[in-house]
Amino acid sequence: WPPGALLVGGAVRDWVRRTTPHDRDWLVLGGAAGARAWAMARGGAAFALDEARDYWRVVGPNGQDDFSGLGSLDAVRLRADLERRDFTVNAMVLQPDGRLFDPLGGRRDLRARVLNLANPSSLTDDPLRVFRAARFVAQGYRLSPDTARAARRVAGELLAGARELPAAERMRDELTRILEGRLPLAGLRALNDMHALDVILPELVAGCGVTQGKLHHLDVLGHSLEAEARLATLFPVASLATRLAALLHDVGKPVTAQWQAAQNRPAFPGHDGVGAELTISTLRRLRYPEAVVRQAGAIVAAHMAPLPEGDRAARRFVFKHRALLPDLLQVMIADREAARGAASSEAGRDRYRAAIDRVLVAMREPATPRPLLDGRDVMDALGLQPGPNVGKAAAFLAEAQALGDASTPEEARRLLTAWWAARNGNRL
Repeated sequence: WPPGALLVGGAVRDWVRRTTPHDRDWLVLGGAAGARAWAMARGGAAFALDEARDYWRVVGPNGQDDFSGLGSLDAVRLRADLERRDFTVNAMVLQPDGRLFDPLGGRRDLRARVLNLANPSSLTDDPLRVFRAARFVAQGYRLSPDTARAARRVAGELLAGARELPAAERMRDELTRILEGRLPLAGLRALNDMHALDVILPELVAGCGVTQGKLHHLDVLGHSLEAEARLATLFPVASLATRLAALLHDVGKPVTAQWQAAQNRPAFPGHDGVGAELTISTLRRLRYPEAVVRQAGAIVAAHMAPLPEGDRAARRFVFKHRALLPDLLQVMIADREAARGAASSEAGRDRYRAAIDRVLVAMREPATPRPLLDGRDVMDALGLQPGPNVGKAAAFLAEAQALGDASTPEEARRLLTAWWAARNGNRL
């Protein structure tokens, strides 16, 4: 405990809930002096977050500590500081002797798991707090009526351009915490109810009211949110890219929707490819890491891949999609489990699970070893010069090797020449 400091904010909320905080916020008479003294005592490094406002941070072996300098630590000054915070559950002060200073009723609201504003202008002071409110909902809290009304008003102002949007990175971090929360569906629904989902993911909200075929019981937006919930339940340690892909897997449907009169049903031709492009552009707009963006986009592009009906097809599926596994399977399962329309049946889901099982068995087989023939061998066997045909021939041979059609260089040459001859020497 830093000398002369008071603990404040989310760390106090964690202390009341008997959980260990990862980061700590301290109120001290002098932020710079308090941070430097703590860094020296704990073997960390101190640096200014906002030197003019005396906000400092210490990063060390025991985590992160933020120091805010106050001219006085009396009750009036402390209350004024708490009233500038977001929610009452984050507006409590813990003293070194264990006494709690809680003039706004944060402990009461924490017990009730209700989110009340620390002051009426809390959300207008920082509109990001609208998204943070939804993050708390994903952790099991509920919004008070006043908080919900204020959130809808501020989200409407953001949508109308009457208020500046929070930085994309800050909205991204709140969305990530919602998806990784205990109740992601509740958090996403809260965003949608507040019209804040329109702000952060308008591409997703475009699916509202877009009806689907008889396999589905929900519109595109409802199905997407339900798929996210199924993923969280079935695969609680799913990667961030997988969670984003599950949420956005059908984002291409509103763009590609058309009515098939002959079949008397809607269709979405090519929605997987269009959805992959939209996923990539959406996640880049939110400043997600490029590796996450590309993985999520690739999963969306492949989520309609037919599942295999036999062992050989399962090996081909694994060969083609190995870089996306098991993430792709998790999204496909969540997608199917979220479809409970009239055409959906337990027998159909059993067939789907059986196909998944075949893929899992194939995944346990050793990965393809080094190629039986290298590029020079392929050119010699087919009489080719360097060029794209060599790459295509090598790709054919790699798949054949993965499927067990060739296990020696001699078998590989015979298979390769037969494949080439079947095309009568024409360009591939």
